[in-house]
Amino acid sequence: MPFGSVEDVERALASDSYLADRGLATAVFLALAMRRPLLLEGEAGVGKTEVGKTLARLLGAMLIRLQCYEGIDSAQALYEWDYARQLLYARALQAGEVQEHVSELYGPDFLLERPLLRALRAGSGAVLLIDELDRADDEFEAFLLELLSDFSVTVPELGTIAAAEPPVGIRSLELIKPPGIAEAIDWAQALSLLGVDTADGDGARETLGWVIKNHDDLRRAETELFHG
Repeated sequence: MPFGSVEDVERALASDSYLADRGLATAVFLALAMRRPLLLEGEAGVGKTEVGKTLARLLGAMLIRLQCYEGIDSAQALYEWDYARQLLYARALQAGEVQEHVSELYGPDFLLERPLLRALRAGSGAVLLIDELDRADDEFEAFLLELLSDFSVTVPELGTIAAAEPPVGIRSLELIKPPGIAEAIDWAQALSLLGVDTADGDGARETLGWVIKNHDDLRRAETELFHG
C-alpha cells in the first residue's frame, strides 16, 4: 500500500500539483487499499482523467488508457489476433519455409494486446484509465465490471490470464438500485480502513459511494441519512 492514510494521498497529489478535496482523496485511498476500481463522474474538464495520470506518476506505474465509444466490444478492448501475420505464417507453412506447427498460429507471438489485457499482465505496475464509459453499451459495461471484479480473463487458445453485516439499513431507503450484501461488506471494510466505527459522520458520508452506485440514490441517501 503506497499511502498510509487519506492525508498521505492529499499530500502526494498536492505535491504533483493536483489539489483534491477530502472526498476524492478518500476514494483514491480506499481504491488503492482495497484493490478496487475507482469510478469518477463529473463534467468535462473537472480533472477526472488527470487523477489517473497523476496517480501513475506518483506510483511510478505505466499509464494504460482505454477510450470507450459507442459500439466498442470486448475484442477491441481486450485482445485481437494479428490476422495479417497469421496469413503470412500459414503461407510459409505451406511452402515449407518454417518448421513450426499450425497450432503456433494462435500462440502469443500473434496476439495483439489491447488496453485491458495489457493492464492485466502489468498488474500493479500499471494504472488503467478508462475514459467515457458512459458511451459504451450495457453489454460492454457488464463485461468490463466482471473483468475488473476478477482481475482475470480467459483467452480460449492460451488459457486464463490473471493480474492478480451492513452497518446501516440502506436497503430500506427505497433506492432505484438497492445495494446487495457484497456492496454492504465493501462499505464496512472501507469504514474499517478509515478507523470509523459508526455509520454516521464525515467518514461514513465520504465512503457512501462504496455501497451506493446510482448517482440519484447517492444524493437521496446523503439527504436522508446525514441531513434528515
